[in-house]
Amino acid sequence: MDYKYIDQLLERYWQCLTTLEEERILRAFFEQEDVPAHLLQWREWFVYPQAELQEQGLGDDFEERMLSLVDEPPVVKARTISLRKRLRPLTRAAAVVAIVLTLGNAIQISLDKPRSNKDSNEEGITENATMAKNDSILTDSAKQVPFTEVIRTWNNDAHRLQIQ
Repeated sequence: MDYKYIDQLLERYWQCLTTLEEERILRAFFEQEDVPAHLLQWREWFVYPQAELQEQGLGDDFEERMLSLVDEPPVVKARTISLRKRLRPLTRAAAVVAIVLTLGNAIQISLDKPRSNKDSNEEGITENATMAKNDSILTDSAKQVPFTEVIRTWNNDAHRLQIQ
């Protein structure tokens, strides 16, 4: 028997040029019992989809099952967050602020603390030198003093130094 037509249809099938009718002819041919040996390799390709559809069958309730799956709302799992977890970022920020304020306060106190006169007298510094040193060290540079007050203070210090 000559299978030249089937060979031509297979060639067109692999090139995607067949019509639906020609594909039905190929399926019908490969469903037969006596398929030539050189075409047996393609038998499963054409018979398998038909057999699969017959075995699985969609059934009458297929559309209902699909619609029920589509209509189901998605399940959302709610997480419970305790008050402790909600306030954790706030407590961390408060701790950072407390540390910064404590360090700032400690630095301010150490800068504002006056130096004792006892230490300078023990080193053998005279009373006048101590007074000049204390005037320059203990003057608060951040304190706003009118210019006239500064001049008056200088004049008083200069007058005291001339008398002694």
